[in-house]
Amino acid sequence: MYRSNGNYEAFAKPMKPEGVDDKSAYIVGSGLAGLAAATFLIRDGQMKGDKIHVLEELALPGGSMDGIWNEQKGYIIRGGREMEPHFETLWDLFRSIPSLENPDVSVLDEFYWLNKKDPSFSHGRVIQEQGKELPTEGDLTLTPKAVKELIDLVMTPEKDLGDKKINEVFTDEFLNSNFWLYWSTMFAFEPWASAMEMRRYLMRFCHHIDSLSNLSSLRFTKYNQYESLIQPMIKFLEDKGVQFTYNTHVNNIKVDTSNDEKVATELDLTTDGKDNTVALTPNDLVFVTNGSITESTTYGDKTHPAPTEHELGSSWQLWENLAKQDKAFGNPDVFCKNIPDGNWTVSATITLTDDQAVPYIEKISKKDPHSGSIVTSGPVSIKDSNWLYGYSISRQKHFKAQKDNELVVWVYGLFSGKKGNYIDKKIEDCTGDELCEEWLYHIGVPVDKINDIAENHANTIPAHMPYITSYFMPRKVEDRPLVVPAGSKNLAFIGNFAETERDTVFTTEYSVRTAMEAVYTLLDVDRAVPEVFASAFDTRTLMRAMYYLDGKKKIEDIKLPFKERIVEKQVMEKIKGTYIEELLKDAHLL
Repeated sequence: MYRSNGNYEAFAKPMKPEGVDDKSAYIVGSGLAGLAAATFLIRDGQMKGDKIHVLEELALPGGSMDGIWNEQKGYIIRGGREMEPHFETLWDLFRSIPSLENPDVSVLDEFYWLNKKDPSFSHGRVIQEQGKELPTEGDLTLTPKAVKELIDLVMTPEKDLGDKKINEVFTDEFLNSNFWLYWSTMFAFEPWASAMEMRRYLMRFCHHIDSLSNLSSLRFTKYNQYESLIQPMIKFLEDKGVQFTYNTHVNNIKVDTSNDEKVATELDLTTDGKDNTVALTPNDLVFVTNGSITESTTYGDKTHPAPTEHELGSSWQLWENLAKQDKAFGNPDVFCKNIPDGNWTVSATITLTDDQAVPYIEKISKKDPHSGSIVTSGPVSIKDSNWLYGYSISRQKHFKAQKDNELVVWVYGLFSGKKGNYIDKKIEDCTGDELCEEWLYHIGVPVDKINDIAENHANTIPAHMPYITSYFMPRKVEDRPLVVPAGSKNLAFIGNFAETERDTVFTTEYSVRTAMEAVYTLLDVDRAVPEVFASAFDTRTLMRAMYYLDGKKKIEDIKLPFKERIVEKQVMEKIKGTYIEELLKDAHLL
């Protein structure tokens, strides 16, 4: 497997890999990574679909990419995916998946046209004091010391950040800035999360620093991601003959680790309560989704909180059983145990059944939520919320079956263990109605109307997700297994708990990238995997980022000590009339 960029590799169809007709594949997990692996096996590996077996513990596919109508509870979503133009492998995947609404075009085509017609732009990124706009909206409020801390983190090698937390490399001067407020609520970082992951995000997304306050860099699907992305992939794969087996727990994968090699030899399964084993040969490729952020999710309803008691879950147990066999298979305990009590664990789906709350939504987002246009363009964060509450309203209808009078709102609180500002309870102890009331309070609904709207004009379903931020647990480099561990002949790890360089977890791109790298490696596909977008290596991007990090100051407006100012004047004289001066002007630094 190798990486490259540019059109030459992107448009090429690889030759059929040698010996692929003698191979088959078992994919553990039918989330985005598993479905992407199946697609790449067919499209680029040219494996027959009926040789591919997808094993899923749930009764339906999609993994964390959900969006369902539950007959007993109502509409349920556990989040929304923020995508951007430089998700290179994601778009490489979806250019090959036909749209369900128009099979003559791809999912990428319809997504591209939609976001051209209806671009993302937030008119109310942060609010406080019951629906009021943040007075410093748009200003990153970074001091010179905070900027230096950012630069110091980026300049620190990844290997030197093992187990370090964000609040161990940043002081309060940074953590009190608008930059951190925008950044943490957009990506779900906690102060005690991994400094290593924070560094990767800074380098991966430095081209978005200028749009943190308006979210114009983001792209969104027409409906929830299950209907817009997962269902077209399922149809594509089923039409190709891929075999899906649901209600199947993969308890263990036996691996022969002798002779400096790693060969999966047996699958230990339980399907519909019945135990089974599948013998494997080196020609049987196994792709494992190890770990899951939505494993063990529980749900409440209008009058009951989501239960917080849970078992470890199949995906974690499988990873533990694999890790016992070889240290190269990672360290799952780092991610699924000793998770801080203050972490984000609760989100909720609010379905409004009339328009009583619409004026308050519209006042913040400056958009009619019934217009069909994307409403919030990502999260609206509530700065003075004890829970650091936030909400997102996507294009409506968010579900194809949604009624015209309904609006679906997703809410989440990054801080657990604290009582609300309106509801005198910890977020994890709240019923659906109480989570709705807290949201209505923060968007400015008068107190005398809050209870009636929440109880009689909304249906709110809480979700408790114990592992939702486990991607960001402080870790060492070796805690995640490589996509294809050294010496592995037929075993690969896919998804956000597998390790690939430079890219960032908690993204759809990471799921697809690991799947692509796994397939290309095990089948020796002679086509490049698109490299991670090289924003951190682009001088123009870095200059533009510095302009915004320094509060949109010109070079001459940045205060420097006397000696440095003298040097600056000499340098500016030397670059006058040169290409460097042009670059600085393009970045607004001159």
